[in-house]
Amino acid sequence: MKRGYIIKKLIFICALVLSAALYAEEKVVFHNFPWGTSMNDFTAKMGKPVHQDEYNGLSSLVYENIMVSGYTTYMLVYFSKNGLEGGTYYFLTYSQGELIKCYTEVQKELLEKYGPTNLQKNLLGHYDPAEILDPITKELRLYEATWNLTDGYVYLKVNTRQNEPITLWYSSPALTKMLTGS
Repeated sequence: MKRGYIIKKLIFICALVLSAALYAEEKVVFHNFPWGTSMNDFTAKMGKPVHQDEYNGLSSLVYENIMVSGYTTYMLVYFSKNGLEGGTYYFLTYSQGELIKCYTEVQKELLEKYGPTNLQKNLLGHYDPAEILDPITKELRLYEATWNLTDGYVYLKVNTRQNEPITLWYSSPALTKMLTGS
């Protein structure tokens, strides 16, 4: 009987270790470019932006018709003197149904890529395999999700009452620190 208990305990521990390994945080990058990429290298691969601006020490580039997760977006990219610092996608959806479908699909992809959201981690205090199996139904703020990871910050939101586009924002640790003042 004692041996059966030990075997069950070992299987349970292995399952926890494997589930944590499967959902290890992926490195945060923006549009497949690492933080610090120069603006010249970025535009060499992405082409000429439709608009360029400078504000508060950051240069920004705007691109149209960028596909993300199967949806058309506008993409804003932010650069400091140190290179790529962040970017935002604004998803173009044309109905309430498409808006909710897009948000749900993008959120699911982000959960698969980065693991539980900040809210889920805070509620659990650890990774719970049952939580990961159906994370969307567990998210308390269904239309807002954040991942504050060691190498970047990811924020997904939609305001269905204001008919705003879905926003997916990525920021480097340096930009996050600058914006939050911490």
